[in-house]
Amino acid sequence: MKFLIKLSLLVFAVIGAQAQETLPIYQDYLSDNVYLIHPAAAGIGDCGKVRLTARTQWLGVENAPELQTLSFHAKFNADSKAAYGAVFFNDKNGFHSQQAFQATYAYHLEMDRGNVFNQLSFGLSLSGVQNQVDQTTFAGDPTVRQLIESELYVNADFGLGYHYKGLSSYFTIKNIFLTAKDNLRNEFDALNLRNYILGAGYFFGDETKIQYEPSFMFQFKEQTQEKILDLNVKVYKSFKKTKVWLAASYRSSFGGNTFGNSQYISPIFGVNFNKFMVSYTYTKQFGDIMFSDAGFHQISLGLNVLCRKKRLAACPNINGQLF
Repeated sequence: MKFLIKLSLLVFAVIGAQAQETLPIYQDYLSDNVYLIHPAAAGIGDCGKVRLTARTQWLGVENAPELQTLSFHAKFNADSKAAYGAVFFNDKNGFHSQQAFQATYAYHLEMDRGNVFNQLSFGLSLSGVQNQVDQTTFAGDPTVRQLIESELYVNADFGLGYHYKGLSSYFTIKNIFLTAKDNLRNEFDALNLRNYILGAGYFFGDETKIQYEPSFMFQFKEQTQEKILDLNVKVYKSFKKTKVWLAASYRSSFGGNTFGNSQYISPIFGVNFNKFMVSYTYTKQFGDIMFSDAGFHQISLGLNVLCRKKRLAACPNINGQLF
């Protein structure tokens, strides 16, 4: 059994070395953390946002995948159209790990200066990634080399965002540069990590009762031709200085050169109190291939800072403060 677990982790390490997409994409964006995926979301709202996430998979399994992120983004000042952001993350997947820093510049154009929120946004992120494979602890199979290999590479993301009243939408091209190498096979050809992401949602409802935000996100990975679709819904209930929200996300991956189709269900619970946010996400996998019955757990913590007075009604991604 231990050998099978190690073999599964080694398979994930191989996948990571061949198609690692810098920062992995999970359901973080549903916990008011859209900036982790879309650079055009940097500084987009009426508050600067600090977000910390910790994700663990397969509790009780040694060397199971885990991810930690710390991000911050805000406008340069209250009247500025320009914004900045930064992300630190540590991603460990079996015998493969990566640590990275990402910096972002974004620009927001007001399309209507009247009584309607109407904004077009642009964002560009540059990242430096330290990629490492450590197989020195893998024993019992002479075909697996006992090695440590490490490299530093750079990449970039470019994105667009458009908001109109309760509508939010983004299009992002991630990993524009082809600079990550395949260390495990000791080859030096650049890997194509490019990922195209399209997402949109609409926020509506009665603020005194219940509000809703259905959304979707679609990914297309150029190298593997894999397609990933998220279908989501969030429900909000506001109290005096508190907003409680529930979300459900269904993810399906299909097509392309992958190990098989897979599906994920993720219920999410979150609370916004004053300028603080906390959420918990549980993800359960099912489908053609499963490496474990154990679920994935994620905690997200947030703090809104440098807040300005609300100007116009818009989706929660824009209006980040409660009063």
